[in-house]
Amino acid sequence: MKKEKLVQLAAGLARLGTESAFELLARAKALEAQGHDIINLGIGQPDFRTPDHIVEAAQQALSDGHHGYTPGNGILPLREAVAADISAFRGVEINPDQVVIVPGGKVTMWYAILMFGEPGAEIMYPNPGFPIYESVINYSGAKAVPIPLREANQFAFDAEEVLDKVTSATRLVILNSPANPTGGVVPRDQFDRLVRGLEAYPEVVVLSDEIYSRLLYEDAEFVSLLEYESLRDRLIILDGWSKTYAMTGWRIGYGVWPKSLVDLVTRLNINSVSCTNAATQFAAIAALSGPQDSVVEMARAFDDRRKLIVRETNTIPGFTCILPQGAFYTMPNITGTGFSAKEMENFLLDELRIAAVAGTSFGAYGEGYMRFSYANSSENIQRAMGRIRERAIAENWGRVN
Repeated sequence: MKKEKLVQLAAGLARLGTESAFELLARAKALEAQGHDIINLGIGQPDFRTPDHIVEAAQQALSDGHHGYTPGNGILPLREAVAADISAFRGVEINPDQVVIVPGGKVTMWYAILMFGEPGAEIMYPNPGFPIYESVINYSGAKAVPIPLREANQFAFDAEEVLDKVTSATRLVILNSPANPTGGVVPRDQFDRLVRGLEAYPEVVVLSDEIYSRLLYEDAEFVSLLEYESLRDRLIILDGWSKTYAMTGWRIGYGVWPKSLVDLVTRLNINSVSCTNAATQFAAIAALSGPQDSVVEMARAFDDRRKLIVRETNTIPGFTCILPQGAFYTMPNITGTGFSAKEMENFLLDELRIAAVAGTSFGAYGEGYMRFSYANSSENIQRAMGRIRERAIAENWGRVN
């Protein structure tokens, strides 16, 4: 019998991870299809419609015949709109030529990591953090060096700890504030200390993931690294429309790049996706230049849910939860339940029909935690917490032996 030859894949593919929230969503959808009542606190996307004026702008663009390729870095009117928005919101002037439009936020982080990641290099990233950071670093062959985010520090990094991890092999430092999965917001004084310390390492590039920049609560302050002039020649900003304007499925984002890297990242874009969808770019212009009422209303709704889910979580035996300052996630501590993070994820979905993501899906420092997304209705949040609380009481979770 002739032995079948197996195809030989590139070794890097074995190092490529995934985003567990999508796997969890698929499991939850399969259970829903079987007739189960699933409450989804797992997926990281707003549960609001894209505002009508944005949808209408895309429809108009299609009617006007914008059906072809666009420039590899994006259409000029959109890049100008991004620069104007950065000026208005961040108080920093940039050249529209530094803006590269891409199909989603992930693309900017992918390009940045591929630019600097290779065997022998080190790239630092938040942990727990967005799982694609670590996945793509590993794929590139670089060493992934975690920046621990601890509950005791409100899930913000400690600047001195970050600087202590910088070595001669460090190529890129990834930061994210407000953060997924923790909802943490880094205070200005920590950014000040980090930027001062990085002056000793002029060869290290910084990628600042600012995709949740418009979702902050109470007195939390958003700090953009664009504010630090000393960093601008080695700073990449990642932002987009998905979280602010409920446009996750539209797949559009942008990076602000140092002038020295713009041609290279544009070349990467052309070699991979060619360009970003034309109609979507016109919709993105409408989002930035049109009314912002929906942004304010969505943030207000998230704020109400944030307070509700934290209050409800803290009534569950074995759970404790601090109040996050940004994004739309909580990161409750479950060590009092006796469950590991993955055990709790499986238990919640299989037994209680609640989809929520294990903290370890966001890195090793996520053990002992779950991520709850409050991008769901207040009614569903209360129902989910009620199911967990009822089982926790019945099974004596959190009881000291």
